Amino acid sequence: MIALPTLPEPLAQEAERQLDALQQAFSQAELAALPQLLEQCSGAPEWGAFERQLRFVLATSEFVAQTCIRHPDLLADLIATGALFTEQAQSVLIDLAAQIDAAEDDTNLDRLLRRSRNRAMVRIIWRDFTRLADTEQTTSELSRLADTLIQGSLNWHYRALAARFGEPKGRHSGDTQAMVVLGMGKLGALELNVSSDIDLIFAYPEAGETNGERKNLTNQEFFVRLGQKLIQSLDTQTADGFVFRVDMRLRPHGQSGALVQNFDALEGYYQSQGRDWERYAMIKARPVAWTAGGEAACDELMNMLAPFTYRQYVDFGAIEALRDMKGLINRQVQRKGMDMDVKLGEGGIREVEFVVQLFQLIRGGRELELRERQVCKLLPMLEAQGYLPDGSGVALHRAYLFLRNTEHAIQGYQDRQTQSLPMDEQGQLRLAVVMGFADWPSFFTELNAVRTTVNEEFQAVIADPDQEQSLDDGELNEWRALWDESLHGAEAIEFLAAQGCDDGKTILALLDGLKNSRQVIAMQASSRSRLDQFVPRLLIGLAGESDIAYADTLKRILPFVESVARRSAYLVLLVENPTALAQLVHLSAASPWIADQLAQHPILLDELLTPESLYTPPDKDALVDELRRELLRFGWDDLEGHMETLRYFRSAHALRVAASEVTGALPLMKVSDYLTDLAEVILEHVLALAWEQMTARHGYPCTASGEEEREPNFIVLGYGKLGGIELGHGSDLDLVFVHDSDASGSTSGEKSVDNLTFYTRLGQRIIHILDTQTMSGKLYDVDMRLRPSGNSGMLVTSLDAFAKYQRTEAWTWEHQALVRARAVAGKTDLADRFAQVRSELLCQPREIQKLRQDVIEMREKMRGHLGSGTDSGKFHLKQDSGGIVDIEFMVQYAVLAWAQKAPSLTRYTDNIRILETLESEALLTDQAVSQLIEAYKAYRSTGHRLALQRQEAVLQGSDVFAQEREQVTGHWRQLMVGATN
Repeated sequence: MIALPTLPEPLAQEAERQLDALQQAFSQAELAALPQLLEQCSGAPEWGAFERQLRFVLATSEFVAQTCIRHPDLLADLIATGALFTEQAQSVLIDLAAQIDAAEDDTNLDRLLRRSRNRAMVRIIWRDFTRLADTEQTTSELSRLADTLIQGSLNWHYRALAARFGEPKGRHSGDTQAMVVLGMGKLGALELNVSSDIDLIFAYPEAGETNGERKNLTNQEFFVRLGQKLIQSLDTQTADGFVFRVDMRLRPHGQSGALVQNFDALEGYYQSQGRDWERYAMIKARPVAWTAGGEAACDELMNMLAPFTYRQYVDFGAIEALRDMKGLINRQVQRKGMDMDVKLGEGGIREVEFVVQLFQLIRGGRELELRERQVCKLLPMLEAQGYLPDGSGVALHRAYLFLRNTEHAIQGYQDRQTQSLPMDEQGQLRLAVVMGFADWPSFFTELNAVRTTVNEEFQAVIADPDQEQSLDDGELNEWRALWDESLHGAEAIEFLAAQGCDDGKTILALLDGLKNSRQVIAMQASSRSRLDQFVPRLLIGLAGESDIAYADTLKRILPFVESVARRSAYLVLLVENPTALAQLVHLSAASPWIADQLAQHPILLDELLTPESLYTPPDKDALVDELRRELLRFGWDDLEGHMETLRYFRSAHALRVAASEVTGALPLMKVSDYLTDLAEVILEHVLALAWEQMTARHGYPCTASGEEEREPNFIVLGYGKLGGIELGHGSDLDLVFVHDSDASGSTSGEKSVDNLTFYTRLGQRIIHILDTQTMSGKLYDVDMRLRPSGNSGMLVTSLDAFAKYQRTEAWTWEHQALVRARAVAGKTDLADRFAQVRSELLCQPREIQKLRQDVIEMREKMRGHLGSGTDSGKFHLKQDSGGIVDIEFMVQYAVLAWAQKAPSLTRYTDNIRILETLESEALLTDQAVSQLIEAYKAYRSTGHRLALQRQEAVLQGSDVFAQEREQVTGHWRQLMVGATN
């Protein structure tokens, strides 16, 4: 038990006075004296400890003192049952609900509600002031008490109204309609304070009418009456007091709006008229009560409200709106002299809540864990995830608890809804003592320190960008003048030249084109204001980037600006985050491919906010974990949700790897590894998603004996760049599907199909998920032409059929392709068996002369169709003589020719490690391998760079890569042509 501070003399006298009155009340009620009551309670403290608690509470809470004096039986019961000394068990609330349910009439119900509330409040304030309960226990118990009293009262009045008018039925569904009571604010968040109002919203699903025998009401009329009855039972002041002050002003249209609305009306209001402050309020919304059968209606309502509250994109427009709201509150505080208010004043509770709610609104659309309602749970989470600096979450949490305890100490004195610090000396002393301080000055000093901490953290989060960027006003105004054309013509060109921008006419033409674009002309006034804030900052950012082509980079960025004209929250993101704007400029200057990606998918801007993660790609395990967390919100039946999330995931990581590559943070081989890991992680999930959807429809494939296959007996083979761990930006996926299911079996579901049909449809579903065009584009282009018999072959083949085809029917080029084939997703033991089959196929004895001739003919055919032909001034990196494909064909020939005597050649699928194996097996010289590897890396690196520049893999100049081409051509002649001769 925490030692209570000694009461100062004025409070000791108050305690003595109240104790005398209490003892007299016990005597008049013929109750046993307090020491005797304690002896009868096994869990009670000794009289000395209890008396210190009693005096402390009587001196600091007039509400507890007066309630116990008027109703000494209440205190006697709390002692006798031990409720005063222990946490409240759930069974107590269950018993209370049963008592409410059994109330005889309205009068009896209202008396029971109030007396139950008073009993609970005495207990809760006692335990809070004496620190027998911590802050979170106190707020949780208060909130659960409110839930129970609201639900019990709602149930009672619903039965009474339904007995008179019948049950409300849906007009279209015919189902019984339930009223849902949404708890807002602190009630919704389970953070109710000791004298909170409760903010409620009432709603029901569907219009219709009741099915009464004598008189019917519309559902609207029925639920309005029910809502009025509920409010009356909770809010009306009687001789027993009140239950909760009810505030209905958060409903649509406030006090002038309908008391209850159906779901369609609510959705229409929030979609067309919902305001920013209503989004903040909705963060904490929670169904706290509902009439019979209303659980499904609660889920439907919360799912309907989620898109209004949480945007699917990263919503930095929330900062702007929250800043405006805080400004209104500040003006209210100043006007009403509320500086001493621990909730609304500077550094108060509201500022802590705003910090939390800001990150929830910005990111809660995509990060479900941020939809947690409780501040005390969110603050550590925000720090752990890096949204708050190290130590800030802990500091704000500590400050929040201090402020909430202060609030409770203020309100618990007289059970009044106020957060204002007392102005009288006795009240100040009382507050200080409850907070554990000897006097007011020491408490007030600590309070000011806490409020300073809160306000500093709040300002750091919500600071105006013009203040925090330390932009020179004169410089910003000059660029504003350029944008609004108060600086124009020759003066504008001269100004641009002075900033190092030589192509002034082009820059002015680009800005003019932006202003007159269809997207900008159609912008609303508020969005245009955001554009006017953004463009000068963009122009300054371009001028601050050294060694870039100003006009070219501006031209690359403007399609992005036009694409977000109707979603100007993205412009706010860049205004609010100078780091993100700098990254946009830097990466767009480095790569038009990146600029295009951002224009097509503005949601990727979120990736620019944290350069640390942008340029530090995760390993494969981290990719798996990240994708798992991204998809937690979706069930397996939500195909659209999975497809959109997968597309964002792929685009975000493609941006990361491109950014890492153009800035030199990742070498070529790591780029390909990363892109290949990304594809494999996605393919594993796509296979799992397709499997879950197929088995839900058809059941599981079964063996001939009826045993179910509970996991896919199926693998995805990657060929080409995927198989060779050499994926590049925009690479398609060469795939082959293999199964090993019992051909005579069928699936176990009601819509049973044979196993081959099942796995064929599974493959079709995989392709659909990968290459269907959605709003976010395709996941990957898929090429299935390398399967046995190509486009005319079965989409999915068994492993035995695959092996037979490769042995008896496959062309040489198909065996070449097999060199780079490997399992990239699916059943592990089947993948191992495929690897064994592949090795056996590649190690088959071959007629070397025919093999060499087949490879040469295929190469010449490709070179003729795809190379640069007779134009000796160009070099096609892949297809021309001495290029990438020459190296790949030499590697493939070497494996097919020599794997019989050197099986280690079949171990790897990537060209670099196969070349290294050829060296270790003494099949190629050290010099040859070294030259081929260096040339291969140089070609691929250049190819990646050209892809990021949106350029073809064709280089101008006969001398480009002259040495590498000569060396590769020499090795080709020696290995292929010379050997023929």
